[in-house]
Amino acid sequence: MSRVVLGVSGGIAAYKACELLRLFTEDGHDVTVVPTPSALQFVGAATWAALSGKPVRTQVWDDAHEVPHVRLGQTADVVVVAPATADLLARAAHGRADDLLTNVLLTARCPVLFAPAMHTEMWQHAATAANVATLRSRGVLMLEPAVGRLTGADSGPGRLPEPAEIYAVARRVLARGLDRLDLDLAGRRVVVSAGGTREPLDPVRFLGNRSSGRQGYALAATAVARGAEVTLVAANVMLPDPAGVKIVRVGTAEQLRAAVLEEAASADAVVMAAAVADFRPAASSSSKIKKSSGPPEPVTLVENPDVLAELGRVRRGGQVLVGFAAETHDPIGGGRAKLAAKGADFIVVNEVGERLGFEAPDNAATILGADGSDVVVPRGPKEQLADTVWDLVVKRLLAAG
Repeated sequence: MSRVVLGVSGGIAAYKACELLRLFTEDGHDVTVVPTPSALQFVGAATWAALSGKPVRTQVWDDAHEVPHVRLGQTADVVVVAPATADLLARAAHGRADDLLTNVLLTARCPVLFAPAMHTEMWQHAATAANVATLRSRGVLMLEPAVGRLTGADSGPGRLPEPAEIYAVARRVLARGLDRLDLDLAGRRVVVSAGGTREPLDPVRFLGNRSSGRQGYALAATAVARGAEVTLVAANVMLPDPAGVKIVRVGTAEQLRAAVLEEAASADAVVMAAAVADFRPAASSSSKIKKSSGPPEPVTLVENPDVLAELGRVRRGGQVLVGFAAETHDPIGGGRAKLAAKGADFIVVNEVGERLGFEAPDNAATILGADGSDVVVPRGPKEQLADTVWDLVVKRLLAAG
């Protein structure tokens, strides 16, 4: 059972923290809620007490004999602040200690996770950007806010990520047993592709594949939990957006190529987990091909661009490149050939087939290195494979200086 401090600051998204609290408690964690005084204007103390089963305090003077402003931070396994308002970020960045939550943040030596939520103009203000940069430099995990509907008619970046996705990040942090400064991808920018491209035959039909995007999403979520700034290029994926990730949605191989090349130009690492179609129809009908018109003409296929090989040719010095190879026969031989041809640092080889690889909740793979190494990852959750991939990427980044 992990000890969790859930900090809640005074924004309209405070009500969503109730769902986050429920996720922690239902999974068996011991949760102490520490709201700011202004948070209680949105959700009352009785609600937090009822959901957590613990008394709720906002000031260092409450139950002063227990020294909560020191004890809570010292004994927590993780501190999660959701929502984190612009005011809370400013006070945390400047080391203020004017309520119980900011005191806890000063005494915590465990991982600290902020989930900001505010209006777009506040999030993009230079002062907030500076405060966020300061906190990140001190080893805290700062999630990027989601893009979507805000208070009233406003829309843009600043929305609190969904509670389930915030919880998923916190769970990954707890699973790794991190110290506060052990975010080994902090300060790194990574790009992950996920899903499967679709090449249209007509407005309702396409050539595609069975990739669900689960492995790519696991790679993105795991990278966030290790401190990275993550861009996820998602091809036709029907999964919830991982918290703290910039999503670029694409459909075809050409669209994926353009998005990945643009995002990779400034990335420290690129992981190509998407299943990119090797071929596309030479022509696509502008109207539905109907049975009443008789048998259609044979479909002529042309090659799609080889995105991984192009990344291998244009990548900048020190950038780490990881590809995936889905093989049905001789997976290791096929993976070695692909590794040599693409100019990647690593190839993750999956043997695919019925209930194997695609669409499954777990995965097994062999990770082949350009230096001749190979790492066998036994069948397990896709997050397990994702962590192993990032372990290898971090080692290569450190070796490159």
